Amino acid sequence: MKDGVPRRNGRSDLRVALVFIAPAMIGLVVFYLIPTIRGIYLSFTEYSILGDPTWIGTKNYEQIAQDPLFWNAMVITIEYVVINIVLQTALALGLALLMNKVAKSTFVRGGLLMPYLMANVIAAMLWFWMLDYNIGIVNEIISALGLPKIAFFGNAEWAIPTQALINTWRHMGYTALLIFAGLQAIPATVYEAAKIDGAGPFSIFGRITLPLLRPVLALVLVLTVTGSFQLFDTVAVTTAGGPINATRVLQYYIFQKAFGEQEFGYGSAVAVVLFIILAIIAFIQMKFLRGNQSDLA
Repeated sequence: MKDGVPRRNGRSDLRVALVFIAPAMIGLVVFYLIPTIRGIYLSFTEYSILGDPTWIGTKNYEQIAQDPLFWNAMVITIEYVVINIVLQTALALGLALLMNKVAKSTFVRGGLLMPYLMANVIAAMLWFWMLDYNIGIVNEIISALGLPKIAFFGNAEWAIPTQALINTWRHMGYTALLIFAGLQAIPATVYEAAKIDGAGPFSIFGRITLPLLRPVLALVLVLTVTGSFQLFDTVAVTTAGGPINATRVLQYYIFQKAFGEQEFGYGSAVAVVLFIILAIIAFIQMKFLRGNQSDLA
């Protein structure tokens, strides 16, 4: 006891901390770490659920390098990621600026999260019905305007952009709120000083807002790019990789190989390749966008 105040034992504090973090650590180990290690091991094996894994070394990775379906899935995935990221970031940034300047209501801001709170499968089915070629309300409106109907999910040229639009609609509200939080952290005095110096709205946006939003935008890009590369459920409930492999993205290709063709070893190898790609992309984004630094300092 010091000055009448009982001194707490450091070891006691450590035990309390360990008790609180134990559930999260157990979940991390059981549901992430162990499956990841097992997946890496299976990627070096030939494995079907009906037998035991057989070690084959790097043959799965050699096969990936020569697999045209893998490279087709890679190209399709990159196409989806580019469309989704450009649309989602641009629309989310616009929504965030509107929330910061116009929409002051908490109800309105909360309403932007409604699509994000909807399950991916439900959102996909909703748009699948709305965009249906024969009975979808969107094609009914297009037809009423005297324009030819569009096979959004049945046309190879429209399929991936349609998938990107669906996921942009679902996630842009959440992304906008992240950017809005970054806007709230920018001191008003910075804008006041810029206006005194005669800076216009576009100059303020380009020279103040965007640079000061860089850490938030870096985080947003890492999250959205990583999430976009993991597209699966929307494809699974709408096109199932079709038409003619036009929407067979990497995650769906992994699913087909592992659970459709019982090639768990090869599917694990493709998953490891995807993991490495995402890790490299995230590192490059954080490194070059300097996501851990702020110009406010």
